[in-house]
Amino acid sequence: MRAYERLLKYVKIYTTSEEESGTTPSAQREFDLGNLLAEELKEIGVENVRITEQCYVYGEIPATPGYERVPALGFIAHMDTAPDFTGEGVKPQIIGDYDGNDIQLGQSGRVLSCKAFPDLSALKGRTLITTDGTTLLGADDKAGVAEIMTMAERIILEKIPHGKICIAFTPDEEIGEGADHFDVDGFGAKYAYTVDGGAENEIEYENFNAAGAEIEITGLSVHPGDSKDTMINAALVAMEFNQMLPSGETPRGTSGYEGFFHMTDMSGDVSEAKLSYIIRDHSAVHFEIRKEQMQHIADLLNEKYGQGTVKLTIKDQYRNMREKIEECMFLIDYAKQAVQEAGLQPKEVAIRGGTDGARLSFMGLPCPNLGTGGYAFHGPFEHITTEGMDYTVNILKGIIKAFGEQKA
Repeated sequence: MRAYERLLKYVKIYTTSEEESGTTPSAQREFDLGNLLAEELKEIGVENVRITEQCYVYGEIPATPGYERVPALGFIAHMDTAPDFTGEGVKPQIIGDYDGNDIQLGQSGRVLSCKAFPDLSALKGRTLITTDGTTLLGADDKAGVAEIMTMAERIILEKIPHGKICIAFTPDEEIGEGADHFDVDGFGAKYAYTVDGGAENEIEYENFNAAGAEIEITGLSVHPGDSKDTMINAALVAMEFNQMLPSGETPRGTSGYEGFFHMTDMSGDVSEAKLSYIIRDHSAVHFEIRKEQMQHIADLLNEKYGQGTVKLTIKDQYRNMREKIEECMFLIDYAKQAVQEAGLQPKEVAIRGGTDGARLSFMGLPCPNLGTGGYAFHGPFEHITTEGMDYTVNILKGIIKAFGEQKA
């Protein structure tokens, strides 16, 4: 079975994670995919398959006799999809021999345009998988899941010599909680790769330092006709808070290594208001400055309107994995070699986001990220090619072969 065939099956299972649930998994529906994957791993011959009460799926392929001294290698992908756009009722479109032109996404009225998504021009002639415009696709990261599953099947069927291979599928990565209950010791790998990136030739070992910020604003509501120097309009204070942040340092205004503040939610009235942000920066120094900047704004507004008006809570989410990966750059060398052997040119990319691997690297499991072949994640314009997924499967096999050459 090719990886895309598995993807088409997986994306129809609703697994969107929920930020406010306070449970792991954040949504019980994630078990619908987790249980299916556990059974599929068993069917293809993976051993020691188990699914935990937190919906982590683990499995192992024992080392080929004589390869037991090769370092155990892991591959990880996440099962949940982003809450940014609905992931329920996904109906993929398959476009064979893509002609390079704009694509109507079902009857939604949305158009996947070459102007908005210039990567499309490089995909001409391939078989493209898109949404119907009413949901996201879920290739982030069900493509990674499908590619790891297909790689495992090929390794077993083709009897490719290898060290111990460890597999994990995780919940809740999209809400920053995918590594919360990851059993690094039980997983059994010394090194690992997440398969959760973009184009199939991309190799990522730098990511944002990340935090989430919640601002709660308490106003003072009085009759507007008799409120001079008395009323504190919480909604207006919230607007004032946002206006005090650098206007150009948003996702729309930044690229590459530039960091940003991103408002993800706002609500409120005169009496109370709430703002939610994510804070991102590749530089650890600039990341701390951004958090201090938010605290400074909160302090100024409390000084202006009275203590307790603005309550700021910042929670660190993950850190830039580069400092950990630099200690084992052979992981990047093996990945580059595998990409080249697959017939592609390796491209090292700084992640403008994060993966489970970022946190796992700081938990003792060095874990760079590999591309899935997907584009435009987290929305209705998400797309991927069947050929790109095939490339990724071959790259994973190539990395395993490179590790196997360490046989002692």
